Amino acid sequence: MKKFFPLMALVALTTAPMAPVAYAETTAAVATPSRLIPVEGSNNFRDIGGYKTADGREVKWGILYRSAAMNRITPAGFAQLKALGIKTNVDFRATQERASAPAVWPAEMKVAVYSQDYDMDMTPFMAFFQKGNVTAEETRAMMAGFYADAPFKFAGQYKRLMRLILDGETPLVYNCSAGKDRTGVATALILTILGVPRGTVTEDYLLSNRYYTPDMPKAGEKEDPMMAAFRRLPPDVVQALMGVDARYLDAAFDAIEAREGGWERYVREDLGLSAADVAALKTRLLM
Repeated sequence: MKKFFPLMALVALTTAPMAPVAYAETTAAVATPSRLIPVEGSNNFRDIGGYKTADGREVKWGILYRSAAMNRITPAGFAQLKALGIKTNVDFRATQERASAPAVWPAEMKVAVYSQDYDMDMTPFMAFFQKGNVTAEETRAMMAGFYADAPFKFAGQYKRLMRLILDGETPLVYNCSAGKDRTGVATALILTILGVPRGTVTEDYLLSNRYYTPDMPKAGEKEDPMMAAFRRLPPDVVQALMGVDARYLDAAFDAIEAREGGWERYVREDLGLSAADVAALKTRLLM
């Protein structure tokens, strides 16, 4: 398996929103006003409901939500989340990410928070950019390498997410730092298990190019030298890092299929889902 590159530590690389990327989106994703939910202090907070499956059913609204880091949610934002009935949060962020930007849920909400301690080794990532003259295409290839590892690297966390859904611990929100990479793969896995066509899955994934805005540094905040170096990268390289690309998600699914047993083995062994579990997920999440 390829070396894991901890790219999600870069959520604060740029002070300006990314330029729009001309990717197609599903009509449902664009037209449905409930897709993006403007929770105060949130970033890229979306309901994954409303998508049609290949057999004509539809993913239920108001059950599963995806988000970027939730450390800036305001009291008013938490009141909105309480109104949504959120009872569970699965935080995919690494130990360092959670320590530097802790999300503190109000005790009275009694939200169960699940996370996993793991480190993000920045050494190979820094070596990549320190070689100089890095191109956007090289950066996209590195991102694709991360995505090829992601289904396996985070399988334990994805498995727990599936089990929490099966156990009825919903409404549930899951997040990483930007809500686009680790969270994007998780969403793609869920929608695929439910029978949503791959094209629709990809188009939902690409909505992060519209809805994710990199964090603004606080006034007077001392900037980390590493982050300052990243700010000097060419705009197309920054876009490759901070945006999403269909080729990234393709790399994740290609890696799953390339292993003997393919998708069926991944669902059964890595996610720990039996045929009965898959049927139960569909019962819970489809209408």
